[in-house]
Amino acid sequence: MPLRIFYDSEFTGLHQSTTLISVGFVSETGAEFYAEFSDYDPNQCDEWIKQNVLAHTRWLQQPGQQAFAIQEGSLSLCYGDKAFITERLTKWLNQFPAIHVWADCLAWDWVLFCELFGGALHIPQHIFYMPFDLATLFQASGLDPSTPRAEFSEMSGGGGHQHNALWDAKVVQACHNKLLNMARK
Repeated sequence: MPLRIFYDSEFTGLHQSTTLISVGFVSETGAEFYAEFSDYDPNQCDEWIKQNVLAHTRWLQQPGQQAFAIQEGSLSLCYGDKAFITERLTKWLNQFPAIHVWADCLAWDWVLFCELFGGALHIPQHIFYMPFDLATLFQASGLDPSTPRAEFSEMSGGGGHQHNALWDAKVVQACHNKLLNMARK
């Protein structure tokens, strides 16, 4: 069975020309990947994005930051432009033979994920071409698809920040696991 990877992205707004600010991935194995994009378009960021997304980034508030990729235990960290991050993300994803991608609500996340690779037809072949999402899983479980995720997962106040892509990916994983456990009972 393919490995599940839980994904979240933060971006500059809900419009066709949006640009990625950050991505976070958490695998079932415990391996994690977090990246911030130096080439996002700051002119697209409204006050909400500045206060709720950019305020929770690690490196974007540091002018002149150079591109880098480092490893902290099971966490791969990366900062740079889209090409640099895509290269590092591809290497990270290649450690898994077959992948199912899960995200909260994929209307934007999946499109932006695919665009990293030049479109949906160019994603790595070991990634299943159909993504999975929590909103549908909530609905299929008889729950409101807009249920607050951090509260449902019991992760609110757990040291992370909503709208940080890595934290949100961890919340997606926790919600997914809780919903599956509920279904088994």
